Amino acid sequence: MGGGAVGAAAIEAGGVSSASAAIETHELRKEFGRIVALAGLTMTVPRGEVFGFLGPNGAGKTTAVKLLLGLSQPTTGEGRVLGAPLGDVTVRERVGYLPELFRYQGWMTAREVLALHCELARLPRAEWVPEIRAALELVGLVDRADGRTGIFSKGMQQRLGIAVALLGRPDLVILDEPTSALDPVGRQDVRRIIGSLRDRGTTVFLNSHLLTEVERVCDRVAIVDHGRVVSELRMSELTLERGVSVRVTGLGVAGGEVAASYGTTRVDGEWLNVDGIADADVPELVAKLVARGGAIHAVVPKHHTLEERFLSLLGAGSPVEMDESIPPETEA
Repeated sequence: MGGGAVGAAAIEAGGVSSASAAIETHELRKEFGRIVALAGLTMTVPRGEVFGFLGPNGAGKTTAVKLLLGLSQPTTGEGRVLGAPLGDVTVRERVGYLPELFRYQGWMTAREVLALHCELARLPRAEWVPEIRAALELVGLVDRADGRTGIFSKGMQQRLGIAVALLGRPDLVILDEPTSALDPVGRQDVRRIIGSLRDRGTTVFLNSHLLTEVERVCDRVAIVDHGRVVSELRMSELTLERGVSVRVTGLGVAGGEVAASYGTTRVDGEWLNVDGIADADVPELVAKLVARGGAIHAVVPKHHTLEERFLSLLGAGSPVEMDESIPPETEA
């Protein structure tokens, strides 16, 4: 991989300048023999935001994370993490990582696990105590610091894994499925931790397939399929995509004709669905439907969810491939 600047198209597509980007990639491609794991990933992750990286199983998410971490080398394409080319070892101390699957020795205490990783991260020994204390406080494990990890619940294990990723106060934290298999309380804890990281200016790259969780914590998301970003949007933009569903009888197809000037219209039995209509125009639409002889039974405002956008882009039957067929000894 060349160490040149990432293509301008990658920067312009995300509306973020190179200086303010935590991650930039341009046409990243990864092949394992004849298997294409990543087809050409182009995206920009702004600094200080929580960025969701979404896609169906086999879309290339795990491959992309390994490239960003320097654990694998791209076949073609280029990218930068915190301003340094992919694979630059000098930047790794500024990046925290929580893998999806991890396990600590059950006989070690949480404090001992963190001390071990302080040593692995080559943090100055004088910083170990305050670093461990700060990490434990952030993830809510101060009272279990001397408990053995072998008796920790899944949620406590996950919080400890996040604490490990936060040692050294990294500028970028990459979380791979941090709420997978957690109960609602555990997921709420992780959301709180992610919010705390955003508040202190840390960039969080969240790789997940749990769309409701992503919708709650992310500032921006990229949806990837077949190794390419098919959509990138701010969550604030998604919440502005509103519509209304009106249950109306007595009009048939005429109801759709009345509503056509207000937005994208779909008739489903007695329900008239209008996407893109402004809230202020809903009373006028209802009045026109009544004037045409329609009987109104219900008016239900709605806004689009991330799941709806995801399925509209990929389709409910989106094929699963790529990562699933990669030999486990080369790609998890």
